[in-house]
Amino acid sequence: MRLLLGLMWLLHWLPLPILGRLGEGVGALLYYVIGSRRRITLTNLRLTMPELSEAQRKRLAMDHFKAYARSILERGILWWAPQARLRRLMVIEPSVPLEEFRSGPVIVLCPHFVCLDVAGVAATFDTKMCTIYTPQKNKAFDRALRRGRSRFQPDARQFSRADGIKPIIRAMREGYPFFMLPDMDFGAKDAEFVPFFGVQAATLTATARLAAATKAKVIPLIATFLPNYRGWRVTFYPAWEDYPGTDLTEATRRMNAFIEERVRETPAEYFWAHKRFKTRPPGEPGFYE
Repeated sequence: MRLLLGLMWLLHWLPLPILGRLGEGVGALLYYVIGSRRRITLTNLRLTMPELSEAQRKRLAMDHFKAYARSILERGILWWAPQARLRRLMVIEPSVPLEEFRSGPVIVLCPHFVCLDVAGVAATFDTKMCTIYTPQKNKAFDRALRRGRSRFQPDARQFSRADGIKPIIRAMREGYPFFMLPDMDFGAKDAEFVPFFGVQAATLTATARLAAATKAKVIPLIATFLPNYRGWRVTFYPAWEDYPGTDLTEATRRMNAFIEERVRETPAEYFWAHKRFKTRPPGEPGFYE
């Protein structure tokens, strides 16, 4: 892993068009090498996009592997490049909502698109944040990941998922917006089965519950690739109105519907290699065996 980190550091000096194409080449190779992830990706695409032909889904899966590998190599730029270079490579639309961040509790909702680390860096140029992360098995990579995500805000707070939600609530009350990744399958606990592309998906209700408990605004944030290897587009969406309301299941359904709309805009850049539909309602067979 130290060798990989050293390689990422060396590669971050490359112009982005070269680095991006290199990443896509690596991704095309990984599509054939990592059969288990390829099968998961294709299974997810068959479930969510039945209107596509099998050949179209395979092309989309290949494009996803290219986008994901590209995002990994470009992470070196996020971790080590000067802030001035990063700002030149980012188009932030409409702008970072600093006034809203400072006016009260905020949940920055960032679904699992491959450029989510770009979104995190853009959000922390000018303000501190707190987040929950999953500790990585490799300690060197774990240190690099944590340091890279907080390099512009050393007082940013990163809590392990094992710490639970209480530290997040305390940090939000102290003025830290919560950078939240809402769309992974962590099992049936604290989740509801709501549709995602028409498939019942175990979806954490934490966004709705936390918004209700803290009276926080929910501001979605998504980063995607700009065309022609010019950098990244970082989009802050308007805060959701009347969220979460009184029905947490309906609020969770609304969140999934929003994510689905964004996925349809850049389908190759969503994280399809995750077993999004791993947890099934009682009595239903699994999809990934």
